[in-house]
Amino acid sequence: MEQIIWVWNYMKGRRAIFIAGLFLAVVTSGLRVINPLLGRTIIDEVIIPANSSPLIMILVIMMAAHLLRLALTYLMVIMMEIASTDVMTRIRRDMYETIQWQDYRFLGLFPTGNLMTRMTQDLDRLRHTVAWVSFQFIGAIALFLATFIFFLFINWQLALCLVAVTPFILLISHIYIKRLRPRFLLLRQKLTSLGTVVSENINGNRVVRAFAREEYEQEKFEKHNKDFRDTSLENALLAAKYQPLLETAGQLLVVITLVVGGIFLINDWMTPGDYMAFSSLTWALSAPMMMLGPLLADIERYTSAGEMIREVVESPKGISDLSGAVPLTQRPSGKIEFRNVSLTINETTILDDLNFTAEAGSTIGIFGSTGAGKTSLINLIGRFYEPDYGAVLLDGEDIRRYTLSSLRRHIGFAMQDVFLFSDSIKGNIAYGNTELDDESIRRRAIQADADNFISKMANGYDTLTGERGVGISGGQRQRIALARALAVQPAILILDDTTSAVDSETEQYIQNQLNNLDFPCTKIIIAQRISSFRKADLILVLDKGRIIEHGTHSELITARGFYHNIWSLQNNSGGRA
Repeated sequence: MEQIIWVWNYMKGRRAIFIAGLFLAVVTSGLRVINPLLGRTIIDEVIIPANSSPLIMILVIMMAAHLLRLALTYLMVIMMEIASTDVMTRIRRDMYETIQWQDYRFLGLFPTGNLMTRMTQDLDRLRHTVAWVSFQFIGAIALFLATFIFFLFINWQLALCLVAVTPFILLISHIYIKRLRPRFLLLRQKLTSLGTVVSENINGNRVVRAFAREEYEQEKFEKHNKDFRDTSLENALLAAKYQPLLETAGQLLVVITLVVGGIFLINDWMTPGDYMAFSSLTWALSAPMMMLGPLLADIERYTSAGEMIREVVESPKGISDLSGAVPLTQRPSGKIEFRNVSLTINETTILDDLNFTAEAGSTIGIFGSTGAGKTSLINLIGRFYEPDYGAVLLDGEDIRRYTLSSLRRHIGFAMQDVFLFSDSIKGNIAYGNTELDDESIRRRAIQADADNFISKMANGYDTLTGERGVGISGGQRQRIALARALAVQPAILILDDTTSAVDSETEQYIQNQLNNLDFPCTKIIIAQRISSFRKADLILVLDKGRIIEHGTHSELITARGFYHNIWSLQNNSGGRA
């Protein structure tokens, strides 16, 4: 019932069409008893008394009833498709919106393959249920009731004999559905695991090939593929055990009609027309009973799929605009301050009591070993994570005071894991500011030292990058990503190991460009090479989520601590400053 209410809420604006479709399902089912009723009249009032005068009129009515039922069925199908497609579109929109606004914790719980399965196959099952299973179920009930009422009107004794089989069918269906429900949930989990394996293999294709692990990945895929096959087969075998029982119970109705109806006919307790009507409509009682198994199976598929969909749609937003948040309408000066900031992820302390200030227009270098918390620190500035304690301030105001979209519009990100869209290079650079003209795009590419290699491509800035930037080297992707960050002219520019894949000469060029930007901004640079931020106004050295050293390059060298040791190793200076 909860699932039905949930889908019903998504039908706002289409509920009248959906109800009208179900109403037509009832009407078309009821129309099925008209022709047997008229057939009874033909036998009892035309054939037996040899009175042909009403025959033409009865045949015309039978044909008209048949054509009317076909027309109403066609209209019903259109209505159910409209309602189901609209529901599917709205739910998919909400799923996509939910995913868009989730934080990194959510994406860690739901792999890409998992989410894709929910947004495609699970939604299609839901649409199938709304469009077809619902009207088939209602239609089957209406057909059963209309036929039973018709039988009561003709001969209530024989009608009661026929429906005596119903309790046995309900019992079989109850046992069937009780065993089927966990099986479909298991099948859904196997499908999710299979989708995740395929998605990871596609995304990590280069790594697989680089380590010659094709056979290993094939074996892993085969394992999940066989698990899904075996579970599907077990479900089919389970259905095969119960479906014959349901069909046998349905066929008992034919036997009862032949035996009991024959006795009634021999004893003149019913007319030949009555017997013909019972014989011709026995299927209308047996068919809904035999359909009960497949319909219940479809409903269980919908239930398991609906649970998967709701798990995404109803997931609480990890990070959202706080109540009373206001848009950041004016360009900030770019002063960043961390006050007693701590962050814990999965019960692991990532950042512990951070305190520092980055003055507006300054350059801040963040240095530390792998896992020190560098990337997590900058993710707090864009509110991809929320601190457990403390606050991050922008120009003296807590960044949570501003709406997410307005805050992030003033931050330019060039992240370590570069992602390029399947678009032209020009489109990728202008992604954050689609109104940029070609001259501005080229200027940002020059600042990122990307114009040189872009201009040499066959189509220049109109060259398609391919999915995930395939066809472009790692260093080139990094420079395009840097140009994309510069294109929005951010008040805060965050560079997370952005020049790790470029040579020293290119890195020096980019540093010179960043020092002479045509717009003011605060630069926060994460790098493993000290040369990337040697001239920074402030360098923070992190270890296990804490700031263990801070100061300018010369101050840290003089302190002869962790920073000095790494600088010595990178420059082979033997400790000489």
